[in-house]
Amino acid sequence: MQNYFNYFTEIEERFQQRRGSLLMLSTLDWALIETWREANIPLEAVLRGIDNAFDKHDAKALRATSRTRKVNGLAWCAQSVMEAVEQAMEASVGAAPNHATEAAESGFETERVALYLEDNAISIESAKLDPPADATAAEVAVRLRALALGLRAEPKHSLEELDRTLSVLEEKVFAALMTATPEQELVALREQATRELAPYRGKMQAVQIKQVQQQFLQKRLLEARKLPRLSLFYMSHG
Repeated sequence: MQNYFNYFTEIEERFQQRRGSLLMLSTLDWALIETWREANIPLEAVLRGIDNAFDKHDAKALRATSRTRKVNGLAWCAQSVMEAVEQAMEASVGAAPNHATEAAESGFETERVALYLEDNAISIESAKLDPPADATAAEVAVRLRALALGLRAEPKHSLEELDRTLSVLEEKVFAALMTATPEQELVALREQATRELAPYRGKMQAVQIKQVQQQFLQKRLLEARKLPRLSLFYMSHG
């Protein structure tokens, strides 16, 4: 997948560019992008799907006699993205990307990644969590520090392999949060996800809707407890 570490930002920028105004992506939008990323959908296919969706929207607006509604969410492009994926599957053949070059060009130097891991460990240690999430978080913080040490000792370590490990650690934290979170809070979050997804159900497959709801829940639980996302996708490029 090209531009591996720019996946989120490039999708956000393309959506904002085609919409014609700066619109911050919602929690729902970010959750949708994560489902695409986890499904290994190529960035090019997502961008092509966004372009195709807006091309159709713009053409319809030109023919319309009344004002056309503005596109207010990335989920509106979901069906077009899946169509672009189907087209790309037939032609997606090529050499494996040079991950070392990509990492260097993206600003993912060894020391910056190690510091990112350590900063996340500090944030996790500072969070006030109920059992059993507190014990799991402590274990994950220790693991993040160990990964940082290992990365400094072996700078050529695969960043994709590291990111898979970080995703597993985040899933462990999320599972512990689900156990520790009151039932009422979980029900309220699921109802919120259902409401926000309602306008887009006709453009998304059932499996995709379920994935987005799960990502939405995860993101909100982490935000409420000031816990960081661990994937390298969330590492600042500044």
